[in-house]
Amino acid sequence: MKKDNHYFAWGLTAVCVVGAVMLIYDIVFRDSIVMNYAGVLMGILAPVLYGAAMAYLLAPIVNWFERSVLRRQGRTPSKWRRTISVTLTWVVVLALLYGLLSVLLPELYASVKQLVGNAQRYYNTIYNWVIHMLESNPDFAARATEIINEYYTDALAWVNANLVPQLQTAALAVTGGVLGVFVFLKNLLLGVIISIYLLAGKESFAAEGCKLSYTLLPEDKAALFIRGVKAADRIFSGFVRGKLLDSLIIGVLCFFFSSLFKFPYAPLVSVVVGVTNIIPFFGPFLGAIPSAFLILLDSPIKCLYFILFVLALQQFDGNILGPRILGDSTGISGFWVMVAILVGGGLWGVAGMFLGVPIFACLYAGVRAWSAYRLKRKGLPVASGSYATHTPVWPEDEGGKSQ
Repeated sequence: MKKDNHYFAWGLTAVCVVGAVMLIYDIVFRDSIVMNYAGVLMGILAPVLYGAAMAYLLAPIVNWFERSVLRRQGRTPSKWRRTISVTLTWVVVLALLYGLLSVLLPELYASVKQLVGNAQRYYNTIYNWVIHMLESNPDFAARATEIINEYYTDALAWVNANLVPQLQTAALAVTGGVLGVFVFLKNLLLGVIISIYLLAGKESFAAEGCKLSYTLLPEDKAALFIRGVKAADRIFSGFVRGKLLDSLIIGVLCFFFSSLFKFPYAPLVSVVVGVTNIIPFFGPFLGAIPSAFLILLDSPIKCLYFILFVLALQQFDGNILGPRILGDSTGISGFWVMVAILVGGGLWGVAGMFLGVPIFACLYAGVRAWSAYRLKRKGLPVASGSYATHTPVWPEDEGGKSQ
């Protein structure tokens, strides 16, 4: 029987290796049929994914209601305590969303309407800037003309080959946008219902997951796997929830002070700054640059004040607010954060820039745990500082042998 199990393990390993090679070949060298089917499956499971994401984000609020507000645990049945906690959680969330949107949406609409109304004036301002710069710098104007003539053919080919098809695709998307909005709202409503079920039975779902792990894996491997899942949950919960809360606070502070200082387009600028602040490291710059340019078109001196304000706000976020909310949730240095953002952004765009950091932190924690395990088995120190002055001993040096 043990011999049969040995052959089965080798056969299963070979099948997994061949499947992984075929998947990589399909993604890299073909039209990625697997990814296309995965996209269709993700679209079908969109309500479940929305519900799982909402339940994951709201679970700490439910736990807080159960521990802090509903204290009569002896008199209140556990089932009713959970039901009341989930209900209070969604009431608070909906009330906050209603209050935020009721204040933000009218202001945001007014900002967009003002921006559209001033579009012609901004165009004239930019046009005059360019003309003045070219007239003041004849050499630069001549060089710019050469560059335009040099790349005119390539630019025209790019417009016909890439830009026009993309505009056609965008036009079709806008035409079917109403249907897309209804589909999104339907999935979102179903996601809310699914999140309620997940929050109501989150312990039972976790228990089923643990049971499945012990069913498929040996006991020691299952315990190690569950430990890794808990570590990943700690990293994701600390970073994702903390970063969303941090960005919400930064957006609210930006709106308050922008209105206080009478910056133009304060609601629009605050939304851009708050949303882009979700992206670590590069986010503040991604939000501040277009916002500053928008304010520059209206008032150069206010643009300067806005830049100084954003620098002060980001210093407050990076040194005071962020560490208090996030702490050391990822456990990786700033260098690896930058690498994770670049790789994640290159693979999955904006979502990858946000999720790349916790994903990389989980991989980093897994490699560090595996490294510590291997070093302990070899009887070597685990601390990295022990290897700063470590001199390797070659086998021929043992026993006093020389080269």
